[in-house]
Amino acid sequence: MNRINVAVVGTGFIGPAHVEALRRLPNIDVVALCEATIELAEEKARLLGIPRFYVFDELLKQDDITAIHICTPNFLHYQQSSAALKAGKHVVCEKPLANKVEEAEELVALAKQTGLVNAVHFNLRYYPLVRQMRTMREKGDLGEVHSIIGSYLQDWLFYQNDYNWRLEPDKSGESRAIADIGSHLLDVTEYITGLKIVEVMADFSTIHKTRLKPMKRVETYSNTTLQPSDYQEIPINTEDHANVMLRFDNGRTGVVTVSQVSAGRKNRLNLEISGSKATFEWNSERPSEIWIGKREAANQVLMKDPSLFYPEAVSLISFPGGHNEGFPDTSKQLFKEVYAAVAAGKQPENPSYPTFADGLRELLICERIIESNKKQGWVKI
Repeated sequence: MNRINVAVVGTGFIGPAHVEALRRLPNIDVVALCEATIELAEEKARLLGIPRFYVFDELLKQDDITAIHICTPNFLHYQQSSAALKAGKHVVCEKPLANKVEEAEELVALAKQTGLVNAVHFNLRYYPLVRQMRTMREKGDLGEVHSIIGSYLQDWLFYQNDYNWRLEPDKSGESRAIADIGSHLLDVTEYITGLKIVEVMADFSTIHKTRLKPMKRVETYSNTTLQPSDYQEIPINTEDHANVMLRFDNGRTGVVTVSQVSAGRKNRLNLEISGSKATFEWNSERPSEIWIGKREAANQVLMKDPSLFYPEAVSLISFPGGHNEGFPDTSKQLFKEVYAAVAAGKQPENPSYPTFADGLRELLICERIIESNKKQGWVKI
């Protein structure tokens, strides 16, 4: 088995999650990381046990590195993904692929031109129950989709002094809650149902009109409280909460709610899809079961068990029934498919994993949702 050398760019919350997942693949060596300064890169490399560390321009010069994972703040995704492709590296990029549709279109075209493997980290597709629901829908178990109700709720920005770079539009883009976690919800919705969103109607709410920005370095999700003098009050212009009505290409409708200020909801994506034969309901905080609703028969709860799944979903399961698999496993399963393509040396014609084109799709939907909120009316995708 030929080994593949990989580097990770950015070591905030999600970068180390990529490192951990990559180390679980038998043919992958995470040999380098990259940070904004060489001093920070050295510090993080030591903490993560990675032998080599660079700033970005130096990383691109390393001929023995085959693939690069872009895990930096959103505003860097376009330029770093573009530079990595031009340097001949396969690229896995965190979502969003870029901050503007035009930038994402350029990346899709560049990736196609180079033929290099390109993927976006829409890892929530890789819960086994998500693929099982998609397969059940494909095999007719759901019937025609009648309606969709979805939500993605978190509480990590509940307090005024909760802070992160995602609150700053110059780094994260014009949308926050929708772009950050709503993109996962919308991607999973289209992935499971096979439908396309064709029109949106959105309404945003900013709960904290100002927030307290720490003037000292604080790790995201660390729940650290500083002295009052250590904060600076700044205005907030992106949404804490959003409601979006959806119209699909089969003529049916849906509604989703996204919030980062819902107390007690740590990371809860919930999706309920009603069809002409049954209803599927799945919750990411209980990822190993789906509820299947019936009109004239007993409702069911299907547990994650490879002996009970369709073969198309079994490939995402590494352990027997009753042995729970969770968030870290989704990245491992996504990267397993991506690196099968990297080993072959090129992007497949019909990849099983989410690509730059999928990243462009979600960015387009997000921009139309932003436009709808501004107009307070329906906007076509």
